[in-house]
Amino acid sequence: MAAHFPINHHLRPLYRLLCVVAGLYMLVFGVVGFVQTSGQPFFSQDGAEWVLGLRTNPAFSLLSLVAGVVVLGANLIGRNLAHHINQLAGVVLTVVGMAMLALLQTEANIFAFSMVNVIVTFILAGVTGTASLYDRVGSTSAAEAEEQFRHGPRTA
Repeated sequence: MAAHFPINHHLRPLYRLLCVVAGLYMLVFGVVGFVQTSGQPFFSQDGAEWVLGLRTNPAFSLLSLVAGVVVLGANLIGRNLAHHINQLAGVVLTVVGMAMLALLQTEANIFAFSMVNVIVTFILAGVTGTASLYDRVGSTSAAEAEEQFRHGPRTA
């Protein structure tokens, strides 16, 4: 059974704005973190810095910068590109959060995550994943057909 997402949901602009804010946070965090951790080993755990409330090393800063550009760019472009990117971001951020939670106190914690990082990653996953449920766009006829499929035919 395929998922049926509403088309042209009336709160789509709000969800898109929330994803723009999430993408902007990831981008700013990545840039500031990369500047503050420059000169350190790429996967440094001992020399990790605290930036905008999160612990980071050059690898995590670069990854955040790229993720921020992708999420921010897709949501500024909009259309169904934002829907697909937000869906992907929600899944990837959830998987990364779970993986880093499992590896938190080990040598395999290559991104120097702390528990705060895990919580913020889950929050960003929730924002982008939830937005992907309501940000599909389409024609009026496609929106009406989707609503009719989801709720059954209207009786007059």
